[in-house]
Amino acid sequence: SSALWPFSTMGWPEKTQLLKTFYPTSVLVTGFDILFFWVARMMMMGIHFMENVPFRDVYVHALVRDEEGKKMSKSKGNVIDPLNIIDNYGTDAFRMTLAAFAAQGRDIKMSEKRVEGYRHFINKLWNAGRFSFMHLNQGYTEIKFADLSLPDKWILARLKRVTDSVACSIDSYRFNDAAGTLYKFVWHELCDWYLEAVKPCLYGNKGEEKKNAALSVLWRVLHDTLILLHPFIPFVTEEIWHKLPGTKGSIMKAVFPSDEKDFASLSCDPESEPMMELIIEIITGIRNIRGEMNISPSSSIDVVLQSDNMSLKNILSSNEDIVINLAGLKSFSVEKPGKRHRKAAMAVVGDATIHVSLEGIIDFSKEKERLEKELAKLKDEIGALVKKLGNDDFLSKAPAEIVEKVREKHQVFIEKQQKLTTNLDKIRSIEAS
Repeated sequence: SSALWPFSTMGWPEKTQLLKTFYPTSVLVTGFDILFFWVARMMMMGIHFMENVPFRDVYVHALVRDEEGKKMSKSKGNVIDPLNIIDNYGTDAFRMTLAAFAAQGRDIKMSEKRVEGYRHFINKLWNAGRFSFMHLNQGYTEIKFADLSLPDKWILARLKRVTDSVACSIDSYRFNDAAGTLYKFVWHELCDWYLEAVKPCLYGNKGEEKKNAALSVLWRVLHDTLILLHPFIPFVTEEIWHKLPGTKGSIMKAVFPSDEKDFASLSCDPESEPMMELIIEIITGIRNIRGEMNISPSSSIDVVLQSDNMSLKNILSSNEDIVINLAGLKSFSVEKPGKRHRKAAMAVVGDATIHVSLEGIIDFSKEKERLEKELAKLKDEIGALVKKLGNDDFLSKAPAEIVEKVREKHQVFIEKQQKLTTNLDKIRSIEAS
């Protein structure tokens, strides 16, 4: 009987060394559909014959279904061959996808688009590694806290939190939470913000001390991030690991980072997180205005920020270069509220107001004409979808998933229409100012 498997495979009923070493084990991974037929019986047989349970934890993994949530079946023709997925997107992308969507108690709706998304993530990590190796020398110097910039302090503080979060998630079998935390950290914090913020330091524009400090932080963050990611994407992390200066042997033998032990010497500055997040909010606000007003990313713009908050003013005066570089500004200044700036788009961030001068940057007449054309086209498309959704024959005869896709498309178009209308109103208001 397979119920005897935990101990019958290791020499039982003889009291072998193998049996003594590996019984009981720690965790069993299985699907919910065989809990009664196999798992419960293994537990009964273990208690009866070995006088001990065969395992303490049972991890019930999700069932993989097709992208519409249907059970895979050869007769339905919706079976996804994992070998084809691996050939097209790579083993690591496939593993990361399964881990990211393996929430406990939920099935995985598998689609190739999701796997493709995680292949992009792995490419992002690979490119971050390539960029780092362009600057890292063959040694790792100890991080000196006094020389660190705000982005350096921020990324170390974030690494500390991420390390703790990933360890807790893995210990409690919440692999999807661990994968999600690492995805956000690598893509949206390390790549999108930290690497961009420290480029002036790495290219030597801030002096050798700042450059060496940034290199030390970059080495440490990449080193620990690879170890944290290794259980999810073992092949690419192993490859990058061997290219990282100062590493020896396989990454499999590397010690998993510890929140308390490995960060004790760094004196991570918790104040750096809200400070850097504030700067990120301001830069994001400026970028949003660029998008709304259709300003080319290559156009340098003048920005004035109004605020009474002295703490905010001090933070921005110390890190003005970060805002100018990452937002693509010609000039940036902070002043007290009250002054009205003509032909300027505005956005509110916390207790500050961003003013982006549009004079000489955009042609108001052409921009209004462009938005009006887009809105007219959108109105026709929405009308066609409304007509389709009002057709009883379509609703009763079309497959449910097709009807749902049309409803989703209609909602997307409605939201786009609202956004374009808001932008057009803003353009008219700014032109009249």
